[in-house]
Amino acid sequence: MTTATQLGFQLHLDLPYEAAIERVTAALKEQGFGVLTEIDVKATLKKKLDVDFKKYMILGACNPPLAHRALTAEPEIGLLLPCNVIVFEDEQQGGSVVSLVDPLAMMGFVDNPALAPVAQDARTRLEKVAASLANA
Repeated sequence: MTTATQLGFQLHLDLPYEAAIERVTAALKEQGFGVLTEIDVKATLKKKLDVDFKKYMILGACNPPLAHRALTAEPEIGLLLPCNVIVFEDEQQGGSVVSLVDPLAMMGFVDNPALAPVAQDARTRLEKVAASLANA
């Protein structure tokens, strides 16, 4: 089941953290997104602050044709790219939590009507990713 949040869509997967990252990456690929960046928050916080944190990964997902359309319409939109997807260990229920950004929410910061169809296309694709994960 997918839940809408202020920033995106969230769902729980009955998968261990590492398997969830693999599943999310594959589902993104099916919708034309590649993962450009992976930020291991747990490792970074341990290294920089010497604090323990749960397993938590930020994936920077990009669909090149959509990114090109958005950047052509609004060069500063690069400040909001790529589309972030987070995967973290669910310490209460077990498994993993996945959250995908809602491009419409992010584009709401920019007053450029030419971005609306691009954001809607990206949102539709990310909703399909969430649906694919929820039904797996």
